[in-house]
Amino acid sequence: METASYGLWFLAFINAAIFIIFAFSFFKPKTERDWKSFGAFSAFLVALFTEMYGFPLTIYFLSGWLQTSYPDIDWFAHDSGHLLEMLFGWKANPHFGPFHLLSFVFIGLGFLLLSAAWRVLYQAQRTGTLAMSGPYRHVRHPQYVGFVLILVGFLFQWPTLLTLAMFPVLLVMYWRLALTEEADVEAELGDVYRQYAGRVPRFIPRLASFQNTTSPSG
Repeated sequence: METASYGLWFLAFINAAIFIIFAFSFFKPKTERDWKSFGAFSAFLVALFTEMYGFPLTIYFLSGWLQTSYPDIDWFAHDSGHLLEMLFGWKANPHFGPFHLLSFVFIGLGFLLLSAAWRVLYQAQRTGTLAMSGPYRHVRHPQYVGFVLILVGFLFQWPTLLTLAMFPVLLVMYWRLALTEEADVEAELGDVYRQYAGRVPRFIPRLASFQNTTSPSG
C-alpha cells in the first residue's frame, strides 16, 4: 500500500509542539489541576498529529470497509484523512470543505476563550478575589470550555478512532476537575462563591446572560 503521504514524523512533532506551546501561552498552567487538564489536552494533540502525519492507524483499521464502500478514493493519500469531507462526497480540496472550515471556527473560538479567561483569572488571583467578569460572567469554567471547543474543532478536521475514544474520557476528566476546583473555591470563599455558582452555569451559558451583557443597563 502507498503510504508516501505518511511517515512524516518531523511534521507530526512540529505541529503537535506548535499547538501545545500555543495553548500553553494562553492557558499558563500553575496548579496540579491545571497541569492535569493541560496534559490530557496535549496527549489528544499528540495522538491527532501522529495519525495526521505519522501512521494512519484509523485508515488502516477501516481500510477494508472504506475501499469497498468508496472504491474511487485513494484512502492512503493525505487529503483522504479528512474523513468527513470524503464520506460526505466533497469533491474539491478538503482544506476548503465545510467540516474543515467549521473546525477553524471551533478552534479559533477555543483559543480566544482561553486567552480571555486567563486574563480575568490572572487578575483575580493577584487580588485574591473571585473571577466573575469576562467569560466568567457566562460560565464558571471557561478554560475547560475553551479546551473542549478546540478538541471538537480538531475532530471535525481530522477524526480518528483514538481521538474519538479519548474525547469522552477528557470530558469526564474536565468535569471531575471542575467539581474539585469548585469545592476548593467554595471552602475558601464560602457564600461569595455559592451566590456566584447559583446564578452562573458551570459549562453551558444561558442566552439571557449575553442579553444582559449587551443591554444598556447591563
